[in-house]
Amino acid sequence: MRGLKDKVAVVTGGLGDLGYATAQRLADEGCRVAVLDTKRDERDLARAIGATYWQADITQADALSPVFDQLTDRLGPCAILINSAALFVFKGVEASLADFQRVCSVNIAGTSLVTHAAVEHMKRLKGGAIVNFSSISGFIAQPGFATYTATKFAVRGLTRAWAQELAPFGIRVNTICPGSIYTSAFLKRCEAFGKDVQTEDARESETILLKRQGRPEEVASAVAFLASDEASYMTGADLLVDGGYIAV
Repeated sequence: MRGLKDKVAVVTGGLGDLGYATAQRLADEGCRVAVLDTKRDERDLARAIGATYWQADITQADALSPVFDQLTDRLGPCAILINSAALFVFKGVEASLADFQRVCSVNIAGTSLVTHAAVEHMKRLKGGAIVNFSSISGFIAQPGFATYTATKFAVRGLTRAWAQELAPFGIRVNTICPGSIYTSAFLKRCEAFGKDVQTEDARESETILLKRQGRPEEVASAVAFLASDEASYMTGADLLVDGGYIAV
């Protein structure tokens, strides 16, 4: 895709299923990719896709500016930020204050903090692209999923606000909204609600126009598009990758 080769791209939550697929796709497109995650040192996983690994907690504001300074020294200034890091708590109205604080600290505050750190470098480049991960849960509600749903609605709001604030600096901000994707998160949801994986996969697929769950690489392709010059006239937009789930 146009405009990706040799760009420095930072992917938060880059060892998760969707983050990793995105990091791999951007590396394949010629980006210099940095994977940020809280998991223990996983340099070999990152190296396997031609990326550089940084162990970083996006909820720790004081740690992020040094990370981006180090990234700049090693790879160059950040031109693309993919905010894919997210935390799930499978609770509804019974969610406690601690539950909300855990989820919001990553999905809302963490996304905001890492974006603030990245934008300082993008401004020096006089341009950049930010892709925030929301979800179909940012459009529709599901029982037992209130905490996550609240944060994914919030991410869409952040995208619109940042698109307005950052347009004068040539920085585009868009949201990717995956639907039902066959990932470890789907397996955890099945476990949390006591569902059989095969039965739930079949049930879920029946609610989707394309009659199947999506694959991480299909989401990664859409993210790469939003990060590329192919989407140069898109900002403040939501891109659904849901197989027609919410069109039903």
